[in-house]
Amino acid sequence: MRKPVVLRGYQFSAYTRIVRIAMHEKGISFRTEEIDPFASGISEDYLRRHPFGRVPVLSHGAFDVYETAAITRYIDAAFEGPRLMPLDSASVARVVQVISIVDSYGYYPMVRQVFAHRVFRPAIGDETDEAEIGKGLEASLPVLGALDTLASEGHVLNGRTLTLADCHLAPMMAYFVQAAEGRAALAEYSALHDWWANASERRSTKETDPGLPSA
Repeated sequence: MRKPVVLRGYQFSAYTRIVRIAMHEKGISFRTEEIDPFASGISEDYLRRHPFGRVPVLSHGAFDVYETAAITRYIDAAFEGPRLMPLDSASVARVVQVISIVDSYGYYPMVRQVFAHRVFRPAIGDETDEAEIGKGLEASLPVLGALDTLASEGHVLNGRTLTLADCHLAPMMAYFVQAAEGRAALAEYSALHDWWANASERRSTKETDPGLPSA
């Protein structure tokens, strides 16, 4: 009997979507449980699974794992399906490097500043801050440049072989380019732009699109 797979996360979380994309690419059946990390009163059950109250958490039978990069590595190792981590040392290094760049330097300016203030906040009727958009766009440019260099190199983000680097970056870019400023910025980085043109058309990207909330 197969152990049940449960993804606990927030519908609009880029990090929850990373896991959904990875599981889609592996062909894993799972159920979801909605957890809003911004809500007050997160359940004790969830806090036992994730002591920091963030999302997502993957439960495979009785085994819980949190931290998105750990979850996707577990998914790739524990389930059959296409390999999402390459075997050669240079490509492995580049996958880990892309994930680290996205987490350390890309997520906040691209998603929490540019996307959130230009797209998400207006969708829910909240105030926006043009200064935050400007700061986020400025901070995003070196991130795009670094990722463009890696895409140009060809080990990862190459449009041919999908890896955990693609899974990790795709939700961030999907949000970023919903802002006109994000689309214009990406257009200046040809290798990264070409990567996104391919990645945005994958079924895993399209079928995990959470859409936008309504006010």
